Amino acid sequence: MTDENEVRAVLRSITAAWDANDADAFAACYTPDATVVLTGGVFHRDREEIRGYLAAGFDGPLKGTRGIDEPELVRVAGDSAVVVSRTGFLMVGETALPADRERRATWTLRRTPAGWRVAAYANVATAN
Repeated sequence: MTDENEVRAVLRSITAAWDANDADAFAACYTPDATVVLTGGVFHRDREEIRGYLAAGFDGPLKGTRGIDEPELVRVAGDSAVVVSRTGFLMVGETALPADRERRATWTLRRTPAGWRVAAYANVATAN
């Protein structure tokens, strides 16, 4: 498997974990010191904060939601990779991503002894 395919596989694993509403599997795709910045100023400083945020969401307003992540650009350079994607989530019963929940995300991944992991993630709204 090429590095680009391995990087894409990490994103597919993240989406699968979201679809399963599995915060532990989701967080396992991140480095221990990963950061996440979300629209609205949400800032998580490590994998445990990321896991806790998603666990609370999956037990509440995100229960039953499905993730969307469509890579638009994948760039691998040595032990680092950058991915830009169209991302968001579908509420129960939705079949299309509403414009107000569409985001463009930037992922920074790092090759670790355990494989590729997300070191940093940030997203911004694409709709006004």
